[in-house]
Amino acid sequence: MRKMLLAAVALAALALPAAAETYRFAVVPKAMNNPFFDLARDGCVKRAKELGNVECIYKGPVEHEPATQAQIIQDLIAQGVDGLAISVSDVAAATRSIKAAVDAGIPVITFDADAPGSARAAYIGTNNKDFGRALGEMLLEMRPEGGKFAMISGGPAAKNLAERVEGVREALKGSKWEEIPGSPLFCNDDIALGVQQMQDLKTANPDLAAIVPVGGWPMFAPEGFKSFASKYKKDLEDGKFTLVVADTLRVQLELLKEGYANGLVGQRPFEMGEKAMDALLALKKGEKVEEIIYTGLDRVTPANVDELLK
Repeated sequence: MRKMLLAAVALAALALPAAAETYRFAVVPKAMNNPFFDLARDGCVKRAKELGNVECIYKGPVEHEPATQAQIIQDLIAQGVDGLAISVSDVAAATRSIKAAVDAGIPVITFDADAPGSARAAYIGTNNKDFGRALGEMLLEMRPEGGKFAMISGGPAAKNLAERVEGVREALKGSKWEEIPGSPLFCNDDIALGVQQMQDLKTANPDLAAIVPVGGWPMFAPEGFKSFASKYKKDLEDGKFTLVVADTLRVQLELLKEGYANGLVGQRPFEMGEKAMDALLALKKGEKVEEIIYTGLDRVTPANVDELLK
């Protein structure tokens, strides 16, 4: 009788469905003190909960430090995570890290900033050349008469930012806009430095007609940005000085509504985080994913800012 009971228990155990395996996917931003990446984290966490068998690990350098990012990726590889989504700070360093992950059997995608020559399986994010073109086109539409302009970028080794800079230049080529020598300035994703660079540009070039940050860094410090822009608010209103800025975080939309900028072109980082989880899960299951997955752009002016603030 005892043997029969044990056999019955064993058969019942075999009949039970196996517990679903939980996959640990890590999202590695360029810098955790950049609120842009907070939205990618939120999208990642939301989608992981919806999938049920996925955990979103959000870990990166506090500030923009490519060497620290590379070390964090190596640590995650050693921990045996099931997949990596990386916003690439330095293409050369990331290419080596991505190869190490893939060699360890860990699928890798990039988001926001790509390393196209690497072993990554896919890129999810913005078409950055189109992003730059949209910024330049917005400036040209607002100020067809042209003038002198400057750009502010993040890290000089970030391919996505270099593509945005080239996109702005392409859009303004042949127009009456003239980029000043020394542009772009690089803030290395330092928010406070981004604000200071805007003031430095205007101080050194009083006749500067426009500044185009290809990332939202200066506006991520709203009080500092207001302090700068308020000095030129009448010129912003009269079309004598123009600020067209990348990204559309809520704080930026509010600054635009209050008249501290003329236009924004935004990405969709929340969607990047969501799609990263879907792509890594598919790769972990041995499925194919599209190599390039663009998440689109939003163009915002005072005419439609209320729609995005809803």
